[in-house]
Amino acid sequence: MHGSIDARDVAGLSVRERDDDVTDDIISPPMHDAENASSGIELSFFCPDVTDASTLKRVRQFMDFGFRVVVFGFRRARYNTTFEPPWPNVPLGFTTDARYWHRLCALLRAVPAIVRHRRTLRRSGIFYARNIDQLLLALIARATCGSRARIVYEVLDIPPILMQRGVMARMLRRIERMALRRIALLVLSSPGFHRNYYKTIQGYRGEWFLLENKLHHSIPSARPRLRRPVEGGRPWVVGYFGLIRGEATFALISRLADRLQGRVLFKFGGIVTTVDRAGFDRALRRSANMVYSGPYLPQQDLERLYRDVDIAWALDLEHTDHNSRWLMPCRFYEAGFYGVPCMAVQGFEVGTTIEKHGIGWTFDEPLEDSLVRFFERLTLADYADVRQRLDAVPPSTFVAGEDITRLCSLLA
Repeated sequence: MHGSIDARDVAGLSVRERDDDVTDDIISPPMHDAENASSGIELSFFCPDVTDASTLKRVRQFMDFGFRVVVFGFRRARYNTTFEPPWPNVPLGFTTDARYWHRLCALLRAVPAIVRHRRTLRRSGIFYARNIDQLLLALIARATCGSRARIVYEVLDIPPILMQRGVMARMLRRIERMALRRIALLVLSSPGFHRNYYKTIQGYRGEWFLLENKLHHSIPSARPRLRRPVEGGRPWVVGYFGLIRGEATFALISRLADRLQGRVLFKFGGIVTTVDRAGFDRALRRSANMVYSGPYLPQQDLERLYRDVDIAWALDLEHTDHNSRWLMPCRFYEAGFYGVPCMAVQGFEVGTTIEKHGIGWTFDEPLEDSLVRFFERLTLADYADVRQRLDAVPPSTFVAGEDITRLCSLLA
């Protein structure tokens, strides 16, 4: 991406942009009894969107463990807009994706609510913040109420602006670096984030914990065999569920749909985010082998969605020199649990994981031609071999369990 920092360019950063004294250890604390460990501990949870599925999952996990959670949350007008949290919730207003000036203003407007609830905050032993905005708000809250709560910073994505080279990007990295010195623990959803950004670019040398985007344990414990093998010459069905993002990603799928008419059907479900909605709708009208089922509720609809697909799409081309290359997408865990192999880009974090276990397929440039050749040559026997290996992978690879328990034990 033009004008962005590539992990390969780190050597060219100034001394102020680096810190060589770093650690490469993932924290694995000892297990404790859940009820005793968390008894009486209040946790203030700062989040950018109270309606987001990953937010709901994390809050439920903390409550399952026994923490008394109060959510300080913004909303984003994307989906699930009528959702009302069943737990104590302090609304902080609305914010948006990417519009950083708007997000800064929203952050400042949230300060009075923080001041009004300083007694609640003072009772909390832990401030848990998701994304850099909420980390700054947690620091403001701790200073405002005179709290000595430990701050935990969870990162699900590296925002594109943090990987740019301009003055604003350098300032934001410096702000984040100063904030990192004041946290007790960094929680990351992918080891690629630590290896390529927090260790190498931010010089973070504190404790960190790997908490992958696994499914909540309320998902059925028995993994169903959902999709029957391809029969009668029907097309292969590829599912792309979740946040539908990235013009380059959608453009690739559109070209594949044109070239693979009668051979592949692409099914979309979820929220159209960084894809032009008008262009998305035009492509669906033009291509009979591209269909969209609309938004869905993860806890209720995942089984229905994955029952009807053969392969899950996990190629993310939105930020191929940083975030997309390093992340581990939710759909890898969802598809894996439901026995659906994934496709990913070779050399990306998710692609490397798929190759390690032999539970899907990866592709190199030129992606379009590689994918067309793949579908032209894919046989039932080849598919069955991959599906068999995926079925042998333990459910704990895809469903949260001991990992979230270890994190909660550490916090407690």
